[in-house]
Amino acid sequence: MAMRSRLLLGGGLVALIAAGFATDPAVRVAAAVVGLTLAALVGLFWLVVGLADRKDRRAEGAVAMLFDQDATPCFTTDTQGHILYRNAAAQGRFGLAAASLTAALHDHFTSPASVLYRLQARALKAGAAREDVITRRGHTRLCVHRIGDDRFLWRLDEFVDRAVSGRGAEGLSLPMLVINKAGVVLFTNEAMRRLLGGRPKRLDKVFSTPNLRNGEEVQVAGANGPVRAILAEVPGAGERREIYLLPVNTAPAQTQMMEDLEEIPVAILRFDSAGRMLAANRAARDVLDLEKEARPMFYDLYQGLGRSVLDWVGDVVAERNIGGSEVLRARVGQPDAFHQVTLRRYVEQGRPGVMAVVQDATAMKRLEAQFVQSQKMQAIGQLAGGIAHDFNNLLTAISGHCDLLLLRHRKEDTDFADLVQIHQNANRAASLVGQLLAFSRKQTLKPERIDLRDVLSDMIHLLNRLVGEKVQLHLAHAADMGMICADKRQLEQVVMNLVVNARDAMVDGGSIRIETEALTLHTELRRNRAIVPAGDYATIRVVDTGIGIPPEWLDKIFEPFFTTKRSGEGTGLGLSTVYGIVKQSGGFIFVDSIPGEGTVFHLYFPIHQATEEELAAAPPEPARKIVLRQGEGVVLLVEDEAPVRAFASRALRLRGYTVLEADCAEEALRLLEDPSLQIDVFVTDVVMPGMDGPSWVKLALEARPEARVVFISGYAEDCLSDEQGRVPNSVFLAKPFSLNDLAITVQGQLH
Repeated sequence: MAMRSRLLLGGGLVALIAAGFATDPAVRVAAAVVGLTLAALVGLFWLVVGLADRKDRRAEGAVAMLFDQDATPCFTTDTQGHILYRNAAAQGRFGLAAASLTAALHDHFTSPASVLYRLQARALKAGAAREDVITRRGHTRLCVHRIGDDRFLWRLDEFVDRAVSGRGAEGLSLPMLVINKAGVVLFTNEAMRRLLGGRPKRLDKVFSTPNLRNGEEVQVAGANGPVRAILAEVPGAGERREIYLLPVNTAPAQTQMMEDLEEIPVAILRFDSAGRMLAANRAARDVLDLEKEARPMFYDLYQGLGRSVLDWVGDVVAERNIGGSEVLRARVGQPDAFHQVTLRRYVEQGRPGVMAVVQDATAMKRLEAQFVQSQKMQAIGQLAGGIAHDFNNLLTAISGHCDLLLLRHRKEDTDFADLVQIHQNANRAASLVGQLLAFSRKQTLKPERIDLRDVLSDMIHLLNRLVGEKVQLHLAHAADMGMICADKRQLEQVVMNLVVNARDAMVDGGSIRIETEALTLHTELRRNRAIVPAGDYATIRVVDTGIGIPPEWLDKIFEPFFTTKRSGEGTGLGLSTVYGIVKQSGGFIFVDSIPGEGTVFHLYFPIHQATEEELAAAPPEPARKIVLRQGEGVVLLVEDEAPVRAFASRALRLRGYTVLEADCAEEALRLLEDPSLQIDVFVTDVVMPGMDGPSWVKLALEARPEARVVFISGYAEDCLSDEQGRVPNSVFLAKPFSLNDLAITVQGQLH
């Protein structure tokens, strides 16, 4: 700035001299104006500089007045770090030789330039900054304040005596140290320096564990090896922490607490941080079948957490987990027992551990397993039912169009045999789909009161042919059995499947016994995740002497497509069909098996007590045979599956009916808006996109109450039983149906 002012002044003098020697009046005037202007600028410049210097001198005077007698060393510097002022304490502590603050502090702590630059940068933004640094004599708190555009005030608070001497730390026999929040060691007393063999710079050089907890035992990296001590922490001034090391009590662990808990009727155990049991009260020893002197590990007692149980204990000790409860399988005590274990952290004599409270959760776990199993079987059943519904639509179209082709061919035609094969295989596929529906409990049953002895006696000749010559079949009836309510045809299917499975398990021959028994359960029976209520039951046992079933397969044998037979020898639907039929009939099925000795299937069916209405009802008339004849009438066919609709429409037209078609309920209702249209029979699918069959039929019957209804569906009849009960003059026809089945059903509704 001074150089610029000299240049301006020189330029002004040159301009004035030029004005004196100029001959041209215009040039003389111009030069004089330039010279006077430059001179005025120089004068103004020095006036501003003088005022600024006066302001700086006034500011420095104010600083000197405030801090000159301060016992703390204080400096003012410019942005380059040059010292502009130092008070008496700074002069006495650091002298007058250094021109910059960096030079004054170069022997005071390490790398002062970087520390000063960092603090000054923070002060430029925030107005002030501070930092604790380690010094040769202890530590210093360095504070800086911005007091002008290019002025900074520095204060150096040295904590040599005041930090700890007030507590007499150097004279203490207890090792102690002072740290800041960053873990930097600011001070260590003589006892700590003797213990460590020197003065550490950071806390992680002292303790082996990063998480220090007040009142707990720690391990110190001593000069002569690891040393155990109990940590005691006292809050220090500012953000400092004072840590003291107390001697570990080597006396035996206190046992008074467990003695007080000995007779409490709640199982309580104590474990150390490594997971070893330290003590257990009487209730815990009884539950886990432990001796009083036993000291097992936690993993010796429990399993089943999905990870190491010791990790759980470690998380609780380290306070990564507050504790909580887990249901674990007990390795000792009662077999297949589950316990709800609640852990809580505790500290005794500086050593952390966990306290475990144990409660029996076997019943809860059994209920949970029952729920999971029922959910799984329900999900599989829904899947099987959905697949069966879609397959029934396909099979209806296949077998239906095959029936239409058979009507146009004679037995001597070359294609007739192929069509018969197609029809037979479609029927076989329909049988498999029926088994899926049986498992999913969505098949149509026709329950009636039956006597198991009569059903089994009628089947004995058929069963003898099924088992062959190598296997002996024995039938043993109970003397007195009640009646049960079941579908006779489906019950025969259950017995047949069980006998065939038993036969296949005895390749080299053996014997099968079918036994019946009247059984009264006075209390509920709990078995295989099922609960059989108390009451009267008719039971069937199918006993074989075959190869048996491995234990790991027993929980899976009732699932669809699970088979123990070789590829091509079984579908895996036999036992799943049995399971579905028994469950849908209100019964229960269990299995016992010993590999190499044989298998026993137990079937429980509740005794059905006849009501007064059933006893008074007349016996049903035998079904009369309907003779097919050409029909007359109008049929409204509503089916969303185009192949099924095409077959059903052609089949009905071949029988002489007039057929109107609709692919959805909304289209059917639109057709019925014509009052002149006469409809005799509604033939409708039950499950359709949009409005379902029963819903649109009820709307249509409000205007046409005389119309008859045929519901068709790939699901069971009970999928609409509630709705059908409110639909008069309706019948149900299950898919897949043949041409004759459809014609007979529609004819039966019209006559």
